[in-house]
Amino acid sequence: MNHGAIHWQVLENGHYRLSGALERDTVPAFWQQRREWMPQDAKVTIDLSDLARVDSSGMVMLLHLQRELSQAGRHLVLQRVPEQLFTLLRLSHVDTVLAACMEV
Repeated sequence: MNHGAIHWQVLENGHYRLSGALERDTVPAFWQQRREWMPQDAKVTIDLSDLARVDSSGMVMLLHLQRELSQAGRHLVLQRVPEQLFTLLRLSHVDTVLAACMEV
């Protein structure tokens, strides 16, 4: 796996997997192309277990994703959230924003 890129994998029935690195070098281009990968499911479940790295840019991208889906009447569920992301959310005092989305 190339850890220097973001990989979006469509699984089935509203389930997806993000892998690679959600960081400042990869997030801008990936987010700019969101119209190509943005799910249209009523419930969007994303498995984050294959993320190699997450920095504050990746955290902000997930916050924006949650907001866009919510504004469109869809529900986000984040599964297998890496400890690195939990730590960033807590340190940034935004852990409560995504708390309802996270499955432990």
